[in-house]
Amino acid sequence: MACLGVFVAYLPVTTVSVSLPAIQRTLGASTSQLSWVSDAFVLPMAALILTTGVWGDVHGRRRVFQAGMAFCALGAAVSLSSDSVQALWVGQAVSGLGAAALLPTTLALISHAVPDHRERGRFIGVWAMSMMASLAVGPLIAGVLLEHVGVRWIFLLPIPVALAVLGVAAFLLPDSKAPHGRRLDWPGQITAAVAVTAVVYGVIEGGADGFGAPQVVAALVLGAVGAVAFVLVERRSSSPMLDLALFRSPAFAATSLIAMISFLGLIGFFFALSLYFGLVQQLSTLEAGLRMVLVSGTSLLVGVPVGRLMHRVSARVVITAGLLAMAGALLSLTGIDAHTSYGSLAWRLVLLGVGVGAVVTPMTASAVSAVPHRLAGMAAAGNNAFRQVGAALGPAVLGALLTGRALDALPGRLADAGVPADTGGHVLAVAHEQGLGAVAGLDLGAATAPALTALSGSFLDGLHLCLLVSASLALLAALACVVLLRPAAPAETPAPAPAQVPAQVPTPPAPAEKGVLDRVSG
Repeated sequence: MACLGVFVAYLPVTTVSVSLPAIQRTLGASTSQLSWVSDAFVLPMAALILTTGVWGDVHGRRRVFQAGMAFCALGAAVSLSSDSVQALWVGQAVSGLGAAALLPTTLALISHAVPDHRERGRFIGVWAMSMMASLAVGPLIAGVLLEHVGVRWIFLLPIPVALAVLGVAAFLLPDSKAPHGRRLDWPGQITAAVAVTAVVYGVIEGGADGFGAPQVVAALVLGAVGAVAFVLVERRSSSPMLDLALFRSPAFAATSLIAMISFLGLIGFFFALSLYFGLVQQLSTLEAGLRMVLVSGTSLLVGVPVGRLMHRVSARVVITAGLLAMAGALLSLTGIDAHTSYGSLAWRLVLLGVGVGAVVTPMTASAVSAVPHRLAGMAAAGNNAFRQVGAALGPAVLGALLTGRALDALPGRLADAGVPADTGGHVLAVAHEQGLGAVAGLDLGAATAPALTALSGSFLDGLHLCLLVSASLALLAALACVVLLRPAAPAETPAPAPAQVPAQVPTPPAPAEKGVLDRVSG
């Protein structure tokens, strides 16, 4: 049941990512609006994942599991029936709320069902592979559906699966709660949600309207105030959502920073790559899905040997090597153009998948093994929260960079392609008002072909900038791993009173390199 839960929760991630060009054409969305299609799903996960874990501790994990499944089905139904990009945002947000409930709850259910910590590690490894399998099959499902039906039907599959799991859970799934008292941390929840949402909104709208726009400045200031308020609230709370004492552990601080930085670059890269396949290479969704699955499929295969390798090699070495592989793959992708072949692209994406598999697998194990046993659940949930914050910022940051660089380069590209000045002015106006995707649908007569060549060239300029930024973020995360991720005895981390500790994912205090949670990916 836990594996089915995480499969349903993550199915919209790559299913939607690979379908972004089709969504843009169908709904007439701009690049900033497309960013919100992805972020409307990720934002609730980032803002609510800690709170839903506590809710399960207090009110019962089965209830939260069922509520998460119901929200996933409802969100998919709203997305399936959407006729505007705004309605799609609502459906994605509801699905993201369901995913936020399922992610910590499924881990807690495994912990309750499998008391032996060593056997539990194997089950969590299967759970992690179910998550990666969902990411791997998502592009293929979307590609097959878009070959035969409309783009809205990519949201169909989660509905029957979620409803079936709901029915089975009512009879077979045992309930459990935390063995000690917990209270919901509403001040922490509110300030965290305000901070994350305001920052992401400011970055996305800043890329569209300029970072000097009043609403953008106000959003970024509100985000900074919300972040400071969250820290102050958590320091004074008797039952904090995220105990700041965790950050006294260098290993936990390092893995949280690595999770946020690496996923900011990685998810932002997926956003830009899907647009490259659609706008530049003019591939179908199935063709794009067969390319994107190289990353998630390879990371799924790499996870098993990496888990075994952690018995012999320290987590710092494994994660650093994975981040360097990611950086190398991203830098190699700066050599792609409109005519890059499948074979030339494949080895780069496979290398990226190897890096992702080496990073994701040991990251949570390192976070939870660096703190006392009773803080392991909060450490796992906190690491997940930072990962989702990075995933939310990725499309926002890289989408803004991509759009800004492409629009700056477009006038020169149009002139170089020989597009007449008046036609070029019309193209620029459409690009600024409706987004780069709208230019691809223009009928400019004899100037259509050179205008599309100019569009491809300007998009590639923006894509190459995004790749350099993503590679730099991977290198920065690798540096943080080398400097901060050092084995530390759990007892050295200060622990709060037992009443402050959640019990989402109890994990033994063995060092990360012993591989207690070999294949945990989040």
